[in-house]
Amino acid sequence: MVDRRPVAGILVGAGHRPYPARVTVDRLLADLDAALRGGPPMIVGEPPEREVPMDAALVIRTSGSVSGRGRPVPLTTAEVTASVRATEARLAGPGQWLLALPAGHIAGLQVLGRSILAGTTPVQLGSEETIADAVARLRTDVPRYASIVPTQLIRALSPAGRSDLEALAALDAVLVGGSAVDPGAVAMARERGVHVVTTYGMTETAGGCVYDGVPLDGVEVGLEGGAVQLSGPMITSGYLDDGPQPFTLTAGRRWFRTSDLGRCSDGRLEVLGRVDDVLISGGVNVHPAAVERVIGEVDGVAGVCVVGRASREWGTEVVAVVVPAADARTPAGLLDTIRARVKSAVGAAAAPRVLFLRESLPLRGPGKVDRLAVAAWAADARPDASRG
Repeated sequence: MVDRRPVAGILVGAGHRPYPARVTVDRLLADLDAALRGGPPMIVGEPPEREVPMDAALVIRTSGSVSGRGRPVPLTTAEVTASVRATEARLAGPGQWLLALPAGHIAGLQVLGRSILAGTTPVQLGSEETIADAVARLRTDVPRYASIVPTQLIRALSPAGRSDLEALAALDAVLVGGSAVDPGAVAMARERGVHVVTTYGMTETAGGCVYDGVPLDGVEVGLEGGAVQLSGPMITSGYLDDGPQPFTLTAGRRWFRTSDLGRCSDGRLEVLGRVDDVLISGGVNVHPAAVERVIGEVDGVAGVCVVGRASREWGTEVVAVVVPAADARTPAGLLDTIRARVKSAVGAAAAPRVLFLRESLPLRGPGKVDRLAVAAWAADARPDASRG
């Protein structure tokens, strides 16, 4: 049975023809299927700056940031298929998927791709539906999977999410990615019977390509200056814009230099953080500079540094360390004002959940805030105000 409920909030098109503002999952499945068979490429987001390659089946922008467009990534049928087959080989084979993520991002689109190549129809999690309700509509004669973000796992572990957790435990595997996930939450979910598989990857790698720290078949991981490099048959050939191209060809293998820091031990990759300052909160990229610009214009703020700190629910929570002006309002009132301004100007994911007040910010040069020092201090300090 096809799913004709609309998917909101994504701008996509087959070829260069835009879809309506709301498009159904069965329409997306049909067009992606056609694209993978050599039809018009599926364009997700704004059209790329460069001409779309003849062999591209899909063009999708990276998350970029909550204030930017991201970079256009072309993926061929071979690259999408390589990712799907590698996932099937690591899990229990082809199966039916729960679509619990936005179809306008690579993780959601790969649920569609895996479904197409498996010959199954995904079950979409409705906006007013629980995970348990959606899982109940999955078939029972094939392997059953879900792909979720850490925030969804954390909520399933709460007392209110008991039925959802039981439903997830009935699946053959639950992929969890999009941002850092709390190891304690993973351990707790596994203890309760959920087959959690942590994933690492991005748009440029057609989604997750390292599961539970171990590269999928055909994937190689390298480190250069601490930065994670990835190679495999699912890696894109490059961005369709005029920006830097962090791709190299070595001994016939294409390598992609990520923006993540990592280390390898006993064949397992551990991702330590970002090379740049981008934070990933609840699966959404947040640029601290964009948030700082908004907060800096709030009355009562004399200085600000935005950093992240580990959060069990969000992976990383956005933290505002503020130097208040003499006439600043109470910490709680100031945080409410800051959150409202940032939500309006940048987006809800960028709104700080924690506020610290300091008399000054540490510097690492003339006028340059030492962001690492601020983050280290905020990791253990007691906030002046916070919001869940």
